[in-house]
Amino acid sequence: MAAEIVNPRSDSKSGTDADGAPDGAFDPAFALHRGGKMAIQATVPVRDKDDLSLAYTPGVAKVCSAIAEQPELVHDYTWKSQVVAVVTDGTAVLGLGDIGPEASLPVMEGKAILFKQFGGVDAVPIALGTTDTDEIIETVVRMAPSFGGVNLEDISAPRCFEIERRLQEALDIPVFHDDQHGTAVVTLAALRNAAKLTDRSLGALRAVISGAGAAGVAIAKILIEAGIGDVAVCDRKGIVSADRADLTDVKREVAGFTNKGRLTGSLEDALDGADVFIGVSGGTVPEEAVAKMAKDSLIFAMANPTPEIHPDIAHKYAAVVATGRSDYPNQINNVLAFPGIFAGAMQVRASRITEGMKLAAAEALAAVVADELSADRVIPSPFDERVAPAVTAAVAAAARAEGVARR
Repeated sequence: MAAEIVNPRSDSKSGTDADGAPDGAFDPAFALHRGGKMAIQATVPVRDKDDLSLAYTPGVAKVCSAIAEQPELVHDYTWKSQVVAVVTDGTAVLGLGDIGPEASLPVMEGKAILFKQFGGVDAVPIALGTTDTDEIIETVVRMAPSFGGVNLEDISAPRCFEIERRLQEALDIPVFHDDQHGTAVVTLAALRNAAKLTDRSLGALRAVISGAGAAGVAIAKILIEAGIGDVAVCDRKGIVSADRADLTDVKREVAGFTNKGRLTGSLEDALDGADVFIGVSGGTVPEEAVAKMAKDSLIFAMANPTPEIHPDIAHKYAAVVATGRSDYPNQINNVLAFPGIFAGAMQVRASRITEGMKLAAAEALAAVVADELSADRVIPSPFDERVAPAVTAAVAAAARAEGVARR
């Protein structure tokens, strides 16, 4: 109702029909998005002058003065500790690429409502009108007093790495690039269960990651932290290895902690005998290369909307198949991770999100379905009500154990 008042249905002169579709045909996506997907709602009533005097002036002055004297009280008497800024510049929107800040807003709104739906965390979408790294960092730092955490979203690599690192250094609240770490946490959780289902340990697996962008790098890091046997990362030019002269600083770092087997060559070369394929790049992997993987391989082809290896082909060779799509089993969906991670971190007022907290989130997520494993169930559904509480509790406990919790 409120959205319709603020943003009423367009008339025929606007080029948009009454159902919201620009081409004149009914489209439920446009109908659902009309007026936006979220709104601010008060948590206290303002029914009369007494309510008004408490919610606003003069009552509010007492609280402001108390916070000025004891800044930590801001967590108790404002929404700061319960709200995340979802920040983007619109340069790497999933499946759409660099579409700009305005066009990215529907995605950021969607992210915000997922925070609330699945983690009980309020979130505000913020699309920035700049792609300059320094300007993004400066803007977020200036906004930070209003928020308890920052979720970076859909910012292109390699800038996303520097932006996250510098914000983590500058701020004393959790800063989390979901395209990197959310994907990595869910991938690790699913891989733990897939390995368990096939009677293997992570340490016995050799993985190949197709994609050396934000997600690929983060997945490689968390798999190494978790103790995987070996992992090779591939970009468009092949295996990321120390002997290549064309590597960026980030890829040079990746080459330093991956590929213990010193493989060289193409993605297809890396897949020969590999136990695990993890796709976060798009493109198509030839079936001949898939056929050369180890017996009972694990294939996580997560590109959307078209997986790097079609599930029909993957199932010919793999013991477990996962994708990024909701219409196939084992969806690797970031919503399984980020709401609970932020909820846990903010519950204990963590100053940052550590590697240990991410590993704890992955372990908790895997444990949700550890006693219910099958080839079509190595990761919970986003609608499994056990997920967010499990991840929240694990992250909060890990924050305390690592000394970054402040309550």
